[in-house]
Amino acid sequence: MTDNYRTERAGSFASSSTETATLHELTKLDPMEDSVQNLKSQHDDEEKAAEEDETLLPKDDEKKEPAKSSFASAVVWMVVNTLATIGIVFTNKAIFSDPQWKLCQLTFASFHFLVTFLTLYILSRPMFAYFTPRRASIKDLLPLSVAMCLNVILPNLSLAFSSVTFYQIARILLTPTVALMNFVLYKAMLPRNAILMLIPACLGVGMVSYYDSLPSNDAKVKTTSPLGVFFAFTGIFASSLYTVWIASYHRKLQMSSMQLLYNQAPIASFMLLYVIPFVDTFPDWMTVPVNRWLMILMSGAFASLINISQFFIIAQTGPVSSTVVGHLKTCTIVALGWMVSGRAIGDKSVLGVFVAIGGIVGYSVVMLQQQQKK
Repeated sequence: MTDNYRTERAGSFASSSTETATLHELTKLDPMEDSVQNLKSQHDDEEKAAEEDETLLPKDDEKKEPAKSSFASAVVWMVVNTLATIGIVFTNKAIFSDPQWKLCQLTFASFHFLVTFLTLYILSRPMFAYFTPRRASIKDLLPLSVAMCLNVILPNLSLAFSSVTFYQIARILLTPTVALMNFVLYKAMLPRNAILMLIPACLGVGMVSYYDSLPSNDAKVKTTSPLGVFFAFTGIFASSLYTVWIASYHRKLQMSSMQLLYNQAPIASFMLLYVIPFVDTFPDWMTVPVNRWLMILMSGAFASLINISQFFIIAQTGPVSSTVVGHLKTCTIVALGWMVSGRAIGDKSVLGVFVAIGGIVGYSVVMLQQQQKK
């Protein structure tokens, strides 16, 4: 499996990333995204992470996870997931473009964590029983919950101060950063061809970072501020650390992705309440227009749809399908972001976009081929 796939498995909560983000991309997740982390090699970890979730499924005396359904059902859920991910990115961008909401990030993240918890709570009820809840101590989950908050808040700040195109392209760096962390922490090595594919991916992100942050004489052209670049790269580091921790927590607590996220979300949401009064700048509640409240509700609804659809995608498809969906979301968000940015087709950063996407697609192909050899 690729990093895209593993990030999708990790969950998507409030982050607007696709790998995020990211149940977040999240999931993006890209990427937003359970992954690597405590094994001898990254591709070994990818294989074992998939096997692990199977071992964590309910026993015969428990209600089983949803059975694999038809191809049409899988396609429907992939379409829902793709549209919801695109929707949450552009909805959040519209919300953060309002100066009143740009510095209200912790409140927004806490709301999304609450929505995530309520969604998972409903899915775990006997009426649905899509997974069996398990409990873990707050002390055990506190470090991961802090990482989860940073994994969401920093990318959202990046989205607030960046163009959508730069925000999404920058998330591609999640894959090489996770690979580097695995090498430093666990001496995990990628296949040589995969490493070679990550070079153009990083180069492309660098090109977009440079050209997208240059000031423009045209006021209609949306550019990325230095703050946007800073939050993007710190967000990538936070998301990578969160991704690396996920797998070790799976093994330590013997929980599936849904069970772990079910425990994390309320802790993260409650924890932010202590910090919000000192950090967030609240809008004038009486002057917030109705359409802005509707956007916030839509953002929460998109988060729920991502969580639900991701559950069925994991159950019904393999790594190839999930990888294709991840790349489709990235390309669509980048294309739509370019359309609304006001930039010309001949803009120099477009070359960086193609180089970055080409590199990460090539990386995915290499990793999938490596998986098929086993």
